[in-house]
Amino acid sequence: MTIALAIVVALCVWLAPRGWILAAIFLLGWAVLSSLLIARLVGHDVSALRLSTAAIAERPVSAVGNQYADFDEVAHAISQVSEQVQRQLADASEGRQKLEAMIDSMQDAVVAVDQAGRIQWTNQCMQRLIPGAFVGGAVRVGHALVQTIRDPDVLQCVRSALEDRVVSERRSTSVMPGRIFEIAASPMPGGGAVAVLHDMTRIEQVERIQRDFVANVSHELRTPLTSISGYVETLLDHEAGLSVQAREFLTTILKNATRMNRLTEDLLVMARVESSEGELHPAPVRADILIRDAVQAMSGLVQDAEAVLEIGEATTVEVFADTDAMVQVLSNLIENGIKYGQGRNAAASRVIVSAREVAEPVEAVEFRVRDFGQGIASEHLGRIFERFYRVDKARSRESGGTGLGLAIAHRIVQVHGGTIRAESSLNHGSTFIFTLPKVGRQ
Repeated sequence: MTIALAIVVALCVWLAPRGWILAAIFLLGWAVLSSLLIARLVGHDVSALRLSTAAIAERPVSAVGNQYADFDEVAHAISQVSEQVQRQLADASEGRQKLEAMIDSMQDAVVAVDQAGRIQWTNQCMQRLIPGAFVGGAVRVGHALVQTIRDPDVLQCVRSALEDRVVSERRSTSVMPGRIFEIAASPMPGGGAVAVLHDMTRIEQVERIQRDFVANVSHELRTPLTSISGYVETLLDHEAGLSVQAREFLTTILKNATRMNRLTEDLLVMARVESSEGELHPAPVRADILIRDAVQAMSGLVQDAEAVLEIGEATTVEVFADTDAMVQVLSNLIENGIKYGQGRNAAASRVIVSAREVAEPVEAVEFRVRDFGQGIASEHLGRIFERFYRVDKARSRESGGTGLGLAIAHRIVQVHGGTIRAESSLNHGSTFIFTLPKVGRQ
């Protein structure tokens, strides 16, 4: 094509005198013709590239490359990318199917919502959980959660997870009549939230049966134990006619009957505290008054044990608490300190009770009961508030401990919305710390 163009130009220049005009006309015509040819070829090639790209998903790379040889390398590259994307999509689909199978196999109801509160997916347990008569239809993807579940606790949990981006937990008894659920809603990284409803009905029933059994047994044991203690004390009061061995036997009977009586009393208190029917009457009360009442209540034990009980810093800030229940908490902690708070070289136990106002993590009053005994090893600190757990079993039996005092204190503080913990190191004593909300924070 270039040689022909050169010949035409040479002929036009040779012709005189207007050869240059003819050359210009021929050059212009040739340029237009070449542009049309190039545009047609490029358009054909682009169409071929489009068709070959579209055919990658349906035909192998070899077939595409043979038909459109000019784009063999491009088609092959696109095909490789397409195959990689298809593998990733297949892996994602397989992973989603496995995840859905796992979620469907869960015994807990699970529902996920987007940022607007619309249902994205649910498992089969959630579908079975919500009967059509209760919500006017099954759980439907794309519909607002409030149209499916009307329970305020579930909606509040999900709302907190969506708006505050924090894990929210609640307890609900109105999702289904006669069922108890623990609800946990968590925010998802990409937006939205997922809520899990765990059915606690059977566990609650078992725990209620256990509490009722313990309470009934303890109540039935109280009368005979009281009778045994009373008769033994009466016999011991009549010194005449009792041999040394008989007095020793009666003393042992009285000691064990008293211990059993204390155990039954603690079991009854524990059952009453753990029961939803427990009668607590929280009201504003000054922290220093709680400490003073607890110290007065323990004056007899302090005198018998020849212990030293001191009142340290005592704030006058008011807390929201049941006075009798909190005096019992302080009394249990003080008694624990008197029993196990005697140092190696000390003549008697020493316990200091104090209360101060704190602002972190929330505004509250922090109560402290400190002893100067042998302390508690770190491996026991996480379990000392469990029922019947004893750090030193032999020493607990000797002192007549029931293993329920700290558990009762822990439960009462929890019911009041506070926290309790222990700090201790060997041979440096222990400090039991619990907090109660201030009146202004309610």
